[in-house]
Amino acid sequence: MTEPDFDAVVVGASVAGCTAARLFAQRGARVALVERRPDLDAYKTVCTHYIQPSATPTIERLGLAALIEGRGAVRNSIDLWTPYGGWIRHRGDAPYGYNVTRQVLDPLLRRMTAETPGVELLARCTATELLGDGAGGPGVVVEDRQRGRRALRGRLVVAADGRDTRVARMAGVKGRVRPHNRFFYWAYWRGVEPADDRSRMWFMEPDCAYTFPNEDGLCLVLAGPHRDRLPEFRDDLEGAYMSFMAALPNAPDLSRATRESKLLGKLDLPSVSRPAARPGLAFVGDAAMASDPLWGVGCGWAFQSAEWLVEETADALVAGGDLDAALDSYRKVHRRRLGLHHFLISDLASARPANPLERAMYRSAVTDDEVYGTFEGIGSRRRSPATLFAPGTLARMARAG
Repeated sequence: MTEPDFDAVVVGASVAGCTAARLFAQRGARVALVERRPDLDAYKTVCTHYIQPSATPTIERLGLAALIEGRGAVRNSIDLWTPYGGWIRHRGDAPYGYNVTRQVLDPLLRRMTAETPGVELLARCTATELLGDGAGGPGVVVEDRQRGRRALRGRLVVAADGRDTRVARMAGVKGRVRPHNRFFYWAYWRGVEPADDRSRMWFMEPDCAYTFPNEDGLCLVLAGPHRDRLPEFRDDLEGAYMSFMAALPNAPDLSRATRESKLLGKLDLPSVSRPAARPGLAFVGDAAMASDPLWGVGCGWAFQSAEWLVEETADALVAGGDLDAALDSYRKVHRRRLGLHHFLISDLASARPANPLERAMYRSAVTDDEVYGTFEGIGSRRRSPATLFAPGTLARMARAG
């Protein structure tokens, strides 16, 4: 077999793709990073900009934490309101993630990755064909803006091209789709009261909302109504959005705030999951699992899944070991770490009423620090949802309920 030009070909230079490319290169791999957009400073606009604490260790290992903090990224904490006890307040000793807009995050991460020895960034290129195990190994054919074509061969192709992944379609890897019964409208504001760095989320039945403060005084203010309310938003978007936010319990005060953007919307965001790997091909970020954005898991899981892929496969990739076995190990790690979270999030996206166990958890987390610790660990995606069933936790919830 002809020696491939690269060890890995990563399609997509956003959070997951850049993380995989940089970490692979730091382990000695030769990486082609394919990105259709021409500008290093391009950034994603549809995002909550909330990164869960579970991803903070990856951000630190990338060398990114100091860079985003230098640009004003907010170390996040969050209060959650439910009809079952009111506010569940963030305790000060809980780990933090980051609130940072993609306008800041994406260019910093992409430039850092492009400057990493071993990474070749191919901007203005689109993956148009998936190559099989021919001479030189698997790979992709990319096409530039002038219709010039180039075959990129590597032992591994990494699909990091988002929720609507083209690589998965070319590979014939279908995703499992679960419907979503809410829709979203949001805008960026300055001067929202209370004026602090605390994120707030309203998890009502069936509507939801949140305010996420970001750098430079920007605050993302989002409405997540049930799909039954879509006609009122279509009839009067501005009025429905403002009325929705004003009706929240302890509503954010927008009376003296300035809106810095138009209203943005996403009306259909189903949850999609697929096996995270097969021989010669891996999926990371939203290409592997795209969950309800209400919970702010997208960026965090992009960072984490890319790191898990590198941890499981880098030695085999660089040293010529059993890559298929390593990919199977990554697939299992991805399923074990995120599968139950994704199932729970998808279930909650149906906008169903809370069950008795969830109601007991919400009530007791208001005042019981131990139950709050379990609740926070699950919500920040640092612990499995199964930890809720620990006997001690169930007993404390029963007493509180």
